[in-house]
Amino acid sequence: MVDFQYKPRYGYEDFLEIMRLLRAPGGCPWDREQTHASIRRNFLEETYEVLDAIDRDDPHAMCEELGDVLMQVVFHAQIESEAGRFTMEDVVDGVAQKLVYRHPHVFGGTMQADTSEQVLVNWEALKRKEKGQRSTADAVEAVPHTLPALWRAEKIQSKTAKAGFDWSGALSALDKLEEEVRELREALESGAGADSPHGVREEVGDALFIAAKIAQMSGVDPEDALHRACDKFDSRFRKVEQLADKPLGEYSEPELVELWKAAKEQDPS
Repeated sequence: MVDFQYKPRYGYEDFLEIMRLLRAPGGCPWDREQTHASIRRNFLEETYEVLDAIDRDDPHAMCEELGDVLMQVVFHAQIESEAGRFTMEDVVDGVAQKLVYRHPHVFGGTMQADTSEQVLVNWEALKRKEKGQRSTADAVEAVPHTLPALWRAEKIQSKTAKAGFDWSGALSALDKLEEEVRELREALESGAGADSPHGVREEVGDALFIAAKIAQMSGVDPEDALHRACDKFDSRFRKVEQLADKPLGEYSEPELVELWKAAKEQDPS
């Protein structure tokens, strides 16, 4: 047991102390065993749960899930505090310093920004200066490799487009997508291994990368677009199962196509 005072309502400092106690001798065995690596996935899952609550516009769930994300932030900071490398106070100071530095139009700097578009231009320029990114290639390399792949592709393409490396329009990029699809067909027809040069893995990746580019040029979030496609497929596949009068594995491919068409007519979403 640890020395702890129960309260009807806890504040920020209480929260930090609770996490410290959980990790301290006499605290929770599970919490004390955790490392950055062991709770890495938890951080990601909690973040997605916040996004789910936002999509549902559920304020109660948002409040709870934002707390869970904050717990992950404090957990990682506490691990580092124990190692003597930085504290939660350093985390708070760092992000506060960043916000002041990157908003000179608000906090008395020389840059002006009368529109949100100019704010983003200034933000990107200040970010590159702050991080010592001397070229667009440096900025591209700095895009986190752990992002969902479609988001990473979109961010990379957005940065290179700002440097002038871009198609004239989305239709031009669509021509490139059609070229990549032809190369994918050739890879499939060749029967070569998936990881061979110009194999299926490489060509699928190229096609997805260009599809993300078309989304970026069209002002569409490619991750959101794919989620919507998944939702649409889920709804229509449910109709397929409802319409089927035998196991799906017993249908021929043309019969499955007809079944899908019938489902699509009933579910035009």
